[in-house]
Amino acid sequence: MSASTTSTVRQERTAPLSSTEAGVEQETDRLHRLVCPSRAEKLAEIAAMFSPILLLAMWEAVCRLGWLDVRFFPPPSAIFDTFLEDLGNGEIAAHTRATLWRVGIGFVMGMLPAVVLGLWLGLYKWPRLVLTPIFSTLYTVPKVAIFPLLLLLFGLGDASKFMLVAIGVFFLVFFSTLSGVLQIPPIYFDVASNAGASLRQKLSGIALPATLPNIFTGIKLGIGHAFVLIAASEFIGAKSGIGYYIWTSWQLFSISRMFVGIVLISLFGYLSIMLVEQIQRRLVPYAATDRR
Repeated sequence: MSASTTSTVRQERTAPLSSTEAGVEQETDRLHRLVCPSRAEKLAEIAAMFSPILLLAMWEAVCRLGWLDVRFFPPPSAIFDTFLEDLGNGEIAAHTRATLWRVGIGFVMGMLPAVVLGLWLGLYKWPRLVLTPIFSTLYTVPKVAIFPLLLLLFGLGDASKFMLVAIGVFFLVFFSTLSGVLQIPPIYFDVASNAGASLRQKLSGIALPATLPNIFTGIKLGIGHAFVLIAASEFIGAKSGIGYYIWTSWQLFSISRMFVGIVLISLFGYLSIMLVEQIQRRLVPYAATDRR
């Protein structure tokens, strides 16, 4: 190799990368971190999962130092003793089954039509212009305020709870799904139409994959809202469930039992959201943003 050729190769190796090459290299590095997270990132994920335990430890310490009135804020150790007592007599298990059943059925009833309708309205302009203002108006109505109407229509059984949860979940998932479809560049649909793609192909090949991150966001919001609504409905319209457990504890001024119910419903909501996040990471790895 001549001296001039060697000099040229050295200049090519040391020349700064173009903007396109730099972007490709940056994206490659991001994908590598996504597929093979570092040890520090794995430890951070574990710490995030156990952060509620740290909160409970701080709560216990504050109570033992006398900085909180234990009559109204009992320490976690006392709450745990009450939990073990009611767990042993089967009361907590019965209330938990009732609440999770109502949340699960109501959530599915609200989520499925919300995803389908959000995708459909996102693809068709004129139905969207007509129906979206109606949904926006109904969304602002407090869901607890319509619960008495649901009791009149569906009675005191589980059907009224199913409907309350379904209505609350529907709007959150629907607007998240619709927003995701509207963020897709129209050129993708134009190319698909020119290629002769059917509506089903546009939904399964373009709209659904691009909208999945938004759908999962709506699902996580809907789960939290579902537990709020089910607790409120069980206060006044049920004889079982964690909400009923909290309400009767308040009536008896059993503060430890009341906190057991509050912690339980918070814990189930937290675990449900964590489960959805794990499903999202497997189904939508391209949308992960916590490893940048």
